[in-house]
Amino acid sequence: MAYSLEQCWHRVPGGTAVYGIELAKAIGELNNRDASGQHAIELLGVAGRHKAPPREPYLPPISVHPLPLAGPYLYESWLRFNWPKVEGATGAVDLVHATSIIPAASGAPLVATIHDLAFLHEPDHFTKRGVGVFERSLSILRKRATRIICVSQATLDDCLENGFSAEQLRYVPNGVHHVEVHGDDIEGVRKKYELPEQYLLFVGTLEPRKNLQRLIDAVATLGPDAPPLVVAGATGWGNEIVAQPRVKMLGFVSSSDLAALYAGAAAFCYPSLREGFGLPILEAMSHGVPVVTSRGSSTEEVSGGAAVLVDPNNTASIADGILRALENREALSQSGIVRSRSVTWERTATLTIEVYREVMEETKGLSRG
Repeated sequence: MAYSLEQCWHRVPGGTAVYGIELAKAIGELNNRDASGQHAIELLGVAGRHKAPPREPYLPPISVHPLPLAGPYLYESWLRFNWPKVEGATGAVDLVHATSIIPAASGAPLVATIHDLAFLHEPDHFTKRGVGVFERSLSILRKRATRIICVSQATLDDCLENGFSAEQLRYVPNGVHHVEVHGDDIEGVRKKYELPEQYLLFVGTLEPRKNLQRLIDAVATLGPDAPPLVVAGATGWGNEIVAQPRVKMLGFVSSSDLAALYAGAAAFCYPSLREGFGLPILEAMSHGVPVVTSRGSSTEEVSGGAAVLVDPNNTASIADGILRALENREALSQSGIVRSRSVTWERTATLTIEVYREVMEETKGLSRG
């Protein structure tokens, strides 16, 4: 089946690229356990024709079949003309999985993953062009998609309220990896980035909905004895961040450093205004780091009762949440580890394959009828 991975080449690949990559890896691992090969799912990656592979850690784990257009031109052609069809690169397929909201052109049944509908609620948090592309994609998916995979219950509920039928929607949450980190790894990252023994951490693309400015302002109220804030993430777009003296901006951090950066943090702060899922929450929890995140939306859902919840629109609430996380570090560390262990990419892959097979069975039934 065709599997879209164009987002791996985006200037800021973000969570949709992580999703596409990790899900493909997990499906491959399930295939390897099927000795007979009878139940294996063959994924044929599809993307535009690019001059070079994407940067680490966004390298696709499966072979990618190139289409004649790439980037915005590919997306616009898919939306306007339903061309170029993926079959032109892959040959005939049973179905196509659009792993982001952009519906890949195909004559086969379409499964698409919707990560969030934030652009409908806070269009000012996105570029005007981006909102237009997402809205047109949504309109096509309502008509063409046989199944929509929603990565959180919050996103599924949002889709129900925005024109999708319950029959189309399936809840398939993301997973998280448990990466072992040693003391030497943490010390190496501290030295590399010149970090103190204690620091607060934010990880994510720098864009308006991440609410980074309020987090920075909250940290500034904690006083000189509180840990400073370390910000790791590629620059996205939006208003310029007004940094404070006790904020260290690292920019993009490689995956080889990121696990140790998480593990060394005194607390992870993620007061995002809206998320489709909020994978960094689970990544921090998997390293036993106490988490501060937003009340409401998917962030509360993903944290599963193992985080300090705050009002993301209130600087004082964020500051108080950070202090509570630092005071209750041990208990939050243990509850976070338990929570993260209950959410795996293997489970995501298993549920996704169930959706694939459900669609293929329906298609066979229609052809027999």
